[in-house]
Amino acid sequence: MTKKIPTRSEIDDRYKWKIEKVYPDQKAWQTDLDKAKQMLPQANEYRGHLGDSAKTLLDFLHWEEALSQLIERVYLYAAMRQDEDNGNAQAQAMRNSAEALAIEANSLLSFFAPEILTIPTDKLDAFLQEPELVLYQRFINDITRMREHTLSPEQEALLAGASEMAGSFDTIYSMLTDADLEFPTVHDSEGHEEQLSSGNYILFLESPDRQLRRSAYEAMYHTYGKYANTIAATLSSSVKKDNFYAKARGYQSALDSSLYGDNVPTEVYHNLIKTIRSYLGSLHDYLEIRKNKLALPKLAMYDLYVPLYPEPKMKLDWEQAKKIVIDALAPLGKEYTDDFRQGIESGWVDVYENKGKTSGAYSSGVYGTDPYILMNYQENLNGVFTLAHEGGHSMHSLYSRRTQPYVYSDYRIFVAEVASTVNENLLIEYLLQRAENKDEIHYLVNHYLEQFRTTVFRQTMFAEFELKIHQMAQNGEALTAETMNEVYRQLNCDYFGEGVEVDELIAKEWMRIPHFYRAYYVYKYATGFCAASALALGMLDEDEAKAHTNQQRYLHFLSSGSSKDPIDLLRDAGVDMATPEPIKKALDLFSSMVDSLKE
Repeated sequence: MTKKIPTRSEIDDRYKWKIEKVYPDQKAWQTDLDKAKQMLPQANEYRGHLGDSAKTLLDFLHWEEALSQLIERVYLYAAMRQDEDNGNAQAQAMRNSAEALAIEANSLLSFFAPEILTIPTDKLDAFLQEPELVLYQRFINDITRMREHTLSPEQEALLAGASEMAGSFDTIYSMLTDADLEFPTVHDSEGHEEQLSSGNYILFLESPDRQLRRSAYEAMYHTYGKYANTIAATLSSSVKKDNFYAKARGYQSALDSSLYGDNVPTEVYHNLIKTIRSYLGSLHDYLEIRKNKLALPKLAMYDLYVPLYPEPKMKLDWEQAKKIVIDALAPLGKEYTDDFRQGIESGWVDVYENKGKTSGAYSSGVYGTDPYILMNYQENLNGVFTLAHEGGHSMHSLYSRRTQPYVYSDYRIFVAEVASTVNENLLIEYLLQRAENKDEIHYLVNHYLEQFRTTVFRQTMFAEFELKIHQMAQNGEALTAETMNEVYRQLNCDYFGEGVEVDELIAKEWMRIPHFYRAYYVYKYATGFCAASALALGMLDEDEAKAHTNQQRYLHFLSSGSSKDPIDLLRDAGVDMATPEPIKKALDLFSSMVDSLKE
């Protein structure tokens, strides 16, 4: 019997997020929307006058913060209402109104940073010594840090005018792959056919039916291969654009330019690649276990995602899921678990699937609201992991917004996945300690190893590919489909070793990776995972005093928002990502868990 998906009205209110705490009704939401609209013209009163006096600058910052908080709040409410039921036309209209408001505001406020840079340094420094402006020193300095890479007003105007054209490569790629690309049907060992799509590709690779996996794999890359020259030209142009802007602004390379915003030394990037390469033997050992478990003479690329061990048949209702996660997070201390418990009991979480609800899961919220969590909870172990993951994001947001002023209450992408991954690592450790049989242990170990393989090894391989093709372009080498295929094929040979068949199709995988159009972004997944692994291990130290110290440092990290650079925040928490040590610790854990599967 097919399980019926309930409508929104059929879901018990106990399992819905309490969004009425943001606005009690649409009328209150409309009031704030109108208020924000009425504030917009005031931007013109400040344009050209930020350097007049410290008071003018302070007044602008206060006004801008008030406007931004209003816009964030009205957008959050509208977006969450739509996510509850995407068929709700009223919610769609509200979201469209909020988006239009945000776009208009961003346009009106675009003068801020360039105008700050026109204020003479000594004058601006004097402003920032004023007692009420001291709070904004780091915020302003983060803007002025870009001064050495800021061009003349005329040159900046030219670059700004070209920005839409320069950003078109991502759009072109997206249109080709998301809209125009058509995939064929694939077939399993019994001849049944299904339509292939970008969305279900990985699901097919996880199938126990090897014929279906192979069919999906071949169909995917044969399809991309038909457009190889077009995609190569698009990515090549995007890489050249990265290099051009980096050179124009006086950076040593596109890598230097991309990491400068987070103030991350380029050594972090190079350390990651070098250290991961030194541990590839552990990955090869794991792949050997996979080969033997699947009883294959050699692994094909389409054999890398099929689960080696079935998920334990646990039916875990929502109350059980909450208890497991809260108990698993005990190493974070009573304050953390009490806050988390209170949060999910007081309406943070929209728990169950309903018709029209946005799929997947996310953590949201803005300054002054709860850190809401959207889920589509299924009563299994995977759902428990999702709660732990999204709960990590929400607790990070809760503590940062509770502790920091608005200007520093958000956190950078470089550290965004740390809190969620720490929670997942603690959950795995908790479940391993309480596993009832070897099958459960093997499932949990393999779950972790797969996370590690796809987040650390795979994303580092992507990072190395990005580095190589940017360097090639910088050196005047042609980036064609053939040259990029060869670079990517060789990386696969290096990373996966002799136990995996690196065929001509996998050489085309770079064609389906959208992250490459956002230069030097993917490495953050790998560094974040390694940092989280090191932090979790620290809080599980057998020495209780050390574990407590590590816990307190970590909680301070969660409360720090963007009050420091990401590298400094992690260093304060006890993890120095400027060195290879956290990566080595994570890789040592990976190696030990691989060894446990051999037993």
